[in-house]
Amino acid sequence: MISNAVSDIGMVRDKNEDSFYISSCSDPYKLYIVADGMGGHNAGEVASSLAVDTVKQFFDKHYESLQKTDEMIEKFMREAIANSNACVLNESQLHLDESGMGTTMTLLLIENNKFYIGHIGDSRAYLIRDNTIEQITEDHSLVTQMVKEGKLSVTEARYHPLKNIITRALGIDLDINIDVYIRDAKQGDIVILCTDGLSNMVTDAEILEEYTKNDIVTASNNLVKYSNARGGYDNITIVVVKC
Repeated sequence: MISNAVSDIGMVRDKNEDSFYISSCSDPYKLYIVADGMGGHNAGEVASSLAVDTVKQFFDKHYESLQKTDEMIEKFMREAIANSNACVLNESQLHLDESGMGTTMTLLLIENNKFYIGHIGDSRAYLIRDNTIEQITEDHSLVTQMVKEGKLSVTEARYHPLKNIITRALGIDLDINIDVYIRDAKQGDIVILCTDGLSNMVTDAEILEEYTKNDIVTASNNLVKYSNARGGYDNITIVVVKC
């Protein structure tokens, strides 16, 4: 198994408010995270980094005692994300200049030869298998909701001016709705976690082409270049794992 992460400020933003985590060899778990912060001043950066840090701390504290069944792993991931949400919310309430900050989060745990993906917001997890690409997660966004309600087509949604309005995030409310997905893992699978700074600027077909033609480092770097060449309107973060 190999992994890689890249994070780029893009061409417009003053700072990078994305955060990520990629497990090292010393970790007892295989954990990968992307988070896309939002809020004024430095608040987005604070929210995303705090969210990632608190999930990592939760895993460090509780992972060894985790029963490795699907049910218990799903429960564990929900608890880790909920704990992270409470920490971000508390921080925003303590500091006026961080009021209203929040962050997306998409995390991947590899265990039992399976992918366990926790998700809230509009960052994404993709699975590339047998030369096909699947978006595993659903964007928690206004335009996605409008597509589901038949008010927009998929093409209209891609270029809609309200595309960046998200309907779920960490740090906004104590009660949150977290999605968890479980997929069997196969040799050669590639899982991509990315913020919308990538997914808004390149197509799924382009992502598939890069990772099927190139090694994961080259592919990720190429996709960042494409995003920036097309305007780079947001921070771009990609975490990739290949089995």
